[in-house]
This record gives sequence, structure tokens and C-alpha cells, in this order.
Amino acid sequence: MAANKSERALVDEWRDVLALHARTTCELDRALQPYGIGASDFEVLDVLAEGATGEGPAAWRVQELAGRVHLSQSALSRLVARLEKDGLVLRGMCPEDRRGVQVRLTEKGIARHAETQPHQREVLTRMLDGASWRSGV
Repeated sequence: MAANKSERALVDEWRDVLALHARTTCELDRALQPYGIGASDFEVLDVLAEGATGEGPAAWRVQELAGRVHLSQSALSRLVARLEKDGLVLRGMCPEDRRGVQVRLTEKGIARHAETQPHQREVLTRMLDGASWRSGV
């Protein structure tokens, strides 16, 4: 019975994490909607912005970006196409491997990221501060 109780607690904790993720994603989508982007869009912009250097925006291969934003390559490709259509990112061939596609922020993308980052961070602070699953970390 103790094993079942422990297993039940583990499953309950997992479901709590999933529920927190779903609620947080909905809050992010709501906060970012006035800026024409959603939570996944912001995540791509944020990863691209984090890689920026004094020389300008960083370029990420789609394959590398997919691992950082936890999307499949096909879902990310559709998202990047939409961001490109909105003028927030540019896609191009990788200079080292012409089979690969790289993505980088445009000036408009840099500005949109800067404009929305405080809203995203506020939602994360509000939703994640004191989350029970973090106490075990």
C-alpha cells in the first residue's frame, strides 16, 4: 500500500505540474495577445534575443532552436514562418551547412521582444512564485 501511496503522490505532483503549465501558458497568451504574439512565439523571440552579442542578433539553426523551445521541428518551422511573415525574424541558409536553416531576429523582432518581455516576466513571477513543485528543487 505504501508504494501505491507514493506512486499516487508522484502522479498527483506530475498532474499539478501539467496544470500549472497549462494555466501559465493561458495567462501568457492572454498577456501577449495585444502584441500579436503568443507564448510559443515569445519563447522563440526570447531564445533568439538571449543569444545576441555586441555584433548583433544571434542566428540559431532551426534544429537547435527546436530543442530550446520544446517544439517539434515541424511545429517550429510553421511558427518561424509566421514570425517571418510578421517581420519579426529572418530565415536563411546556414553558411557552414547549406542544407540547414538558421533564424535570427530582425530590428522589429528585437523591439517586439523588448516590449513584451516585462509582461512575460510578470506572468511568470505571478504564476510560478511559491509553486509547490519548486520546493523540492
